[in-house]
Amino acid sequence: MTPGNAQERLLGAARRAAPGGCAAFFAGLALISHAALAADPGAPAGLPQAIRAPAGEHLLLRTRASGAQIYLCAAAADGKLQWTLKAPDAELRDARGTVIIHHFAGPAWRHNDGSEITARAVAHSDAPDPQAVPWLLLEAVSHSGNGVLSPVTHIQRVHTHGGLPPPASECSAAKVSSEVRVAYTADYYFYEPQRAPR
Repeated sequence: MTPGNAQERLLGAARRAAPGGCAAFFAGLALISHAALAADPGAPAGLPQAIRAPAGEHLLLRTRASGAQIYLCAAAADGKLQWTLKAPDAELRDARGTVIIHHFAGPAWRHNDGSEITARAVAHSDAPDPQAVPWLLLEAVSHSGNGVLSPVTHIQRVHTHGGLPPPASECSAAKVSSEVRVAYTADYYFYEPQRAPR
């Protein structure tokens, strides 16, 4: 089964499992999507060139995330009100469906073993789904603790669904400083430098 077909089958199953609306859909997707990780454990194929992992790096860890993108209604530099991304808040699961990483403001990722990384986006590509946040390539800028995430140098956010801010018209004077949480799911791939053969 190709990655694309697997994604479509997964989405169809989630919709059938959760007919009660957007929030239920993403909850259903989170519950069943870890099966796709077990079926397709490798690095993603056919990604846009801009967000591919640099040459000389290999996949260390693949996870499936479910959570929210948190937006704040505030004035931009030009004085106009708009929704601004405040932080992600997501749980990342391994192929068995176990939560192993928390994703939060930074953007940062903290593994259950105490290792943590903060990264910055270095490239993006529009998601195939126009209602989804972009796909990203991120570069690690700081590490703390010792564990699984210690050698990570780059991260990809791909296969996104949901997460876009509300319409700009909904950020009004009456809602200044208010926050909204928008459900999203994604795959996160963590890379480390290729190790020299011993």
